[in-house]
Amino acid sequence: MSAPKFTTLGCRLNAYETEAMKALAAESGMTNAVVVNTCAVTAEAVRKARQEIRRLRRENPDARLIVTGCAAQTEPATFTAMAEVDAVIGNTEKMMPGTWATLAADFIGETEKLMVDDIMSVTETAGHLIDGFGTRSRAYVQVQNGCDHRCTFCIIPFGRGNSRSVPAGVVVEQIRRLVDKGYNEVVLTGVDLTSWGADLPMTPKLGDLVMRILRLVPDLPRLRISSIDSIEVDENLLAAIATEPRLMPHLHLSLQHGDDLILKRMKRRHLRDDAIAFATEARKLRPEMTFGADIIAGFPTETEAHFENSLRLVEECDITWLHVFPYSARPGTPAARMPAVNGAVIRQRAARLRAAGDRQVARHLAAQIGRRHRILMESPDMGRTEQFTEVRFATPRTEGAIVTARITGATDSHLLA
Repeated sequence: MSAPKFTTLGCRLNAYETEAMKALAAESGMTNAVVVNTCAVTAEAVRKARQEIRRLRRENPDARLIVTGCAAQTEPATFTAMAEVDAVIGNTEKMMPGTWATLAADFIGETEKLMVDDIMSVTETAGHLIDGFGTRSRAYVQVQNGCDHRCTFCIIPFGRGNSRSVPAGVVVEQIRRLVDKGYNEVVLTGVDLTSWGADLPMTPKLGDLVMRILRLVPDLPRLRISSIDSIEVDENLLAAIATEPRLMPHLHLSLQHGDDLILKRMKRRHLRDDAIAFATEARKLRPEMTFGADIIAGFPTETEAHFENSLRLVEECDITWLHVFPYSARPGTPAARMPAVNGAVIRQRAARLRAAGDRQVARHLAAQIGRRHRILMESPDMGRTEQFTEVRFATPRTEGAIVTARITGATDSHLLA
């Protein structure tokens, strides 16, 4: 009998959790199954999940088809009603060995088709620790899950539950194991990373965790942080940015917009000037710092003037890696009830933001030519600088190694060495 097949839709955290599910499914002895780990970030993501389920059923007519992830958590009835689906399991249940033992049984009755409990009742992040998800050079470590905030456009807290943190000691031990296995870079991930520690004794901050990792795992060459909310950055994290060369000079900021009124309607906790002030301070502490950012185009009630503020923010914060999201109404969120922007206008504004992002990337790439960089090799001919810039090599290097090389040129998307 064949091993289960897994399909992941959505974010890096979903991909991480798919790796954990693979291990749990293998331990349970499950065979001949297809598992779809869904995303719920937009209505389009849910539509794609349904489309993928139908495709997988056609390709695997005799396999048991199991649906999980954020869309399964937020819309269980949608997927239970699909004839193609044999079981729907929630985001908490998918990390429990007992769930997979149940699913590995020969028969799933109608009463067992749905296994989705109240995610808001979950108070701990399960210890589903994976040694080495990612490439052979970079590993991802989930340190936090869930979110306590209620941005008006976001359904994710209802798929992930409230914020909960993995204790620092558990994180440090996992990173030690990863370093022992030869990983040269570890990335800390979570749904709302800067809320790490709020539910732990003494309420430590993310900066405390970063400092502890760097102090207690001295052999770790590179530590990277995934997306953060800049308004929640603590003094220790700023100190780490300023003093710890092993903390990579690349931060992805959850900005979402550049206009104060829209930010308030989004129920964000920062204003435009807060974002600019943080970017300025971080770059003063670490001149080589680069930023990525998420920005939504066409949020309800967004005027041309509001949008222009987002466009200007890209340069004012000097964002290099811009992720643009055309606004998509998510049923069940407050924003879905606000006056919508015309779809053609949304697409046009998203295109203008992406063009601004392309200009920022071109400027960054051109500035690196002639410089020497320490590059972590992800494959024999491709690696990334400390700022996460992709570098292509003319001659192969050792995968997983950190090499120093001079940048000789650039294309429109990556550097050459």
